Amino acid sequence: MFHLIVKDENLKRKKNLKKLRTVEEAFKRAGLEYTVHRTVEKSDPVNISAAVTERAGNAVIVMGGDGTLHDVLNGFKNFKDNSLGLIPFGTGNDFAKSAKIPLNVKKAVNIIIKGKPAPVDFIQFSSGLRSLNAAGMGIDVDVLKRVYTKGLRGKTKYLRALLYCLSRFKSYDFTAVLDDGEEITHSGLIAAVGNGKYIGGGIKVCPDAEIDDGYLDVMIADYISKSAIPFAFLKLMRGKVNKVGQVTAKKAKSVKFIPHGKYTVQADGELYDNTAIEARVSDEKLLFYKLK
Repeated sequence: MFHLIVKDENLKRKKNLKKLRTVEEAFKRAGLEYTVHRTVEKSDPVNISAAVTERAGNAVIVMGGDGTLHDVLNGFKNFKDNSLGLIPFGTGNDFAKSAKIPLNVKKAVNIIIKGKPAPVDFIQFSSGLRSLNAAGMGIDVDVLKRVYTKGLRGKTKYLRALLYCLSRFKSYDFTAVLDDGEEITHSGLIAAVGNGKYIGGGIKVCPDAEIDDGYLDVMIADYISKSAIPFAFLKLMRGKVNKVGQVTAKKAKSVKFIPHGKYTVQADGELYDNTAIEARVSDEKLLFYKLK
C-alpha cells in the first residue's frame, strides 16, 4: 500500500494540485493501491508515518521537501518491512539531489512505480532525533533563522541569506570528537554532519558524501578572515569546500559537537534549541526509492 503525504497548504497552488493529479493517475494506470494524506498540522507527517509503519508492507511517499522527509523519518517505526519515497515539492530539495531524484513529477513517480527501494543511511542522534540529509550548528543555523524570520522566498533565498550572514558572522568555540577519538577545540563558522551532499538549496557542504556508504561526512570550517571569505565562498559554490585550508573534512561513523555556550542545531532545515549533536550513522537502514 502506498501512502502519499502532502501538505494541504501546498495544494492551494494550482501547479502542485496538478502534480498530485499526475501522481494519482500514474498509480491508477499501474494498478497500485494508494491513499492520499493531506496534512494540516506540523505533527501530522510524524503521526501518519508512525501509524502506517507500525504495520508491514507499506510505502510512505513524501510529496514535499526536506522538512517533510525529516518529519516522516522521525515517525518511522518498522524499517525492515516498510519503505520511503520522495516526489520533490520543496524549495531546496537537497536530499532529492543526493538521491538523484528528478524534479519532474512523471520521472520521479516512475522511480517508485517501476523501481525497488534500496537501503540508505540516516543520522541517528543520541537524543532519539533522526536526520536524513544533514545537521549542523553555526552559520547554517543563522541562515535558516534569517530565511524564516524575514520570510525570504524563491530558489535563491538560502544563498541570499548566506551572503548576508557571512558579512556579519562571529566565530564561536566548540569541541569536536570523531569516532570517540581525540577532543579538538575549534573556533569556527560551521560544524556540519552530512548523509547527503547539499544544504541550503544546493550548496555542496559535504561534496564526498554518499547516502549509502555507511559513513557520516563531517565538515568543520574554522575561523576565516573577512579578506579570505570571497575565496572560500567561491570554493564552496564550486563544490570544493574541502579544499579550503581552514576546513576539516572527514568521514566518521560517529561525531560529537560540544558547544561552549547556548546554541541552536538544524537538522534537515528544522531548528532545535540546545539539542546535542551527538550522532552516529544509523544501525538500521532505510529502504528508499532512488535511482541506482
